[in-house]
Amino acid sequence: MIRNMLLKQEDDEGSFMAVAHAGSPGITIYSQDEDTFTKLANPATLPSITGKSVAFSANGLYMTVAESTTPFIIIYKRSEDTFTKLANPATLPTEDAEGVAFSADNVYLAVATQNSPFIIIYKRSGDTFTKLANPATLPPNRCNGVAFSADGVYLSAVSSSSPYINIYKRSGDTFTKLANPAALPASTGNGVAFSADGVYMSVAHASTPFVTIYKRSGDTFTKLANPAALPAAQGNGVAFSKNGLYMAVVADATPFVTIYSRSGDTFTKLSNPATLPGGVSLGVAFYPPAFWG
Repeated sequence: MIRNMLLKQEDDEGSFMAVAHAGSPGITIYSQDEDTFTKLANPATLPSITGKSVAFSANGLYMTVAESTTPFIIIYKRSEDTFTKLANPATLPTEDAEGVAFSADNVYLAVATQNSPFIIIYKRSGDTFTKLANPATLPPNRCNGVAFSADGVYLSAVSSSSPYINIYKRSGDTFTKLANPAALPASTGNGVAFSADGVYMSVAHASTPFVTIYKRSGDTFTKLANPAALPAAQGNGVAFSKNGLYMAVVADATPFVTIYSRSGDTFTKLSNPATLPGGVSLGVAFYPPAFWG
């Protein structure tokens, strides 16, 4: 089962796509040449049998895989088409990592985990990733996904217990939890994403309406009216297009992906693609991603 897929923006050394998945090798990396994707040689050090999520740094030099057994995260450094595992951070997650995200400035790496503290934040200096002090207020339970706003000021983590969304504001290396939105997601949060301008944040979650969309004003996140047409079942992942005009939600039931266009604060469902995903869909991404400038 494919858990997560991410495309890296083209640079002077090419473009790449990585897929985290169940079964060996746990991570499959492709180089991209226009419409052709060619599998690269596997890294010398692989994840365990299940890669759960994958993220590239914005500069393309680092790639992190969340996995189901120790060390729970593997950080690779890229040199051309070769991905080499770095030394593990001194402090590792203590349970399965579920989601990973880099800040757009390549400095911070956030990891969502099954066990306390449920969110782990690293700061990068060179090739060394050092765990920061935990936020004073932690998520209450297992975290399933994390996302940075493009400016790196906000970090959101979705979890399996109320309030289901935990929003932090960064000042230097300190992440401080903001007051909960007045209207919370209805149930377990499975995915979270910011629009590129940081104005909108969406949470994919387990029960109706399956996606909850917020608009930010300062540090306040206010729930928007639900779209007229909702996803058909549990929302598992969500993503915005770079221009912020489109949002996609993937779900447990057909059509498996629901795509919305945005006009102002209104999200309107588009016609389904002629060919739909073949089954339960767990992750979604636009290329280029929202956080790339």
